[in-house]
Amino acid sequence: MKTDTSIIISTYNSPEWLAKVLYGYNNQTYRNFEIVIADDGSKQETIDLIESIKTEVFYPIIHIWHEDNGFQKSQILNKAIVECTTDYILMSDGDCIPRKDYVEVHVKEREEGYFLSGGYFMLPMDISNTITKDDIYKENCFNLKWLKNNGLKPSFKNNKLTSKGLKSTLLNAVTPTNASWNGHNASGWKKDIIAINGFDERMQYGGQDRELGERLMNLGIKTKQIRYSAICIHLDHKRGYKNETSIAKNRAIRDITKTEKKTWTDFGIIKK
Repeated sequence: MKTDTSIIISTYNSPEWLAKVLYGYNNQTYRNFEIVIADDGSKQETIDLIESIKTEVFYPIIHIWHEDNGFQKSQILNKAIVECTTDYILMSDGDCIPRKDYVEVHVKEREEGYFLSGGYFMLPMDISNTITKDDIYKENCFNLKWLKNNGLKPSFKNNKLTSKGLKSTLLNAVTPTNASWNGHNASGWKKDIIAINGFDERMQYGGQDRELGERLMNLGIKTKQIRYSAICIHLDHKRGYKNETSIAKNRAIRDITKTEKKTWTDFGIIKK
């Protein structure tokens, strides 16, 4: 079967987490995809890991890297978008392990004129560290009983791990969460992303993925909620790049995108 889906995985100096994520993609029921790693300047350890894992997994890996110049995720994502060889792009992060039907759900639900909006299930650090390659292949890390045995607390959000079929359809329909473009779990057509010129590279941490989705919606692309059907678990980590100045700057850019109904950024893939 011809490869028909490109999965962009963003990463930065987190080789242990990235390995777990890549094993998750090696466990997928749907297999006609490529992985494009958008690497925001990781050191040699990550480069070596990717070269090693290439020999273990069934899917091709394209590694896109640029020099470390602070948090420049928007820039490296744009470079990765250009390098995708298929018509459909799924985006996630190097700290999100996909359930085995994750890609299958995105492929089944994709539709012209839409982008798909998923979520994630956040794990605490101790469980994130506990998960092994074997736990990923056996799906232990998606098993509620296994997670509770390893310290997971009760929560309504645990329904994400147990919902399938009618239950997931119902929860997708009633969730109050907006169907936005979420960098950890969203997909859309490459031609639509190119039509809005990709990510705004002025934006660093804080909402640059949402802003891309807002321009897609301004273009007339509709949204589809798959929060409770396309499941990935989010491994915990520190967020040293998070700062209020960046968040405020990005919020101002998003406000202009909304009020002026912008579909294009002059600071994206194509530069003026």
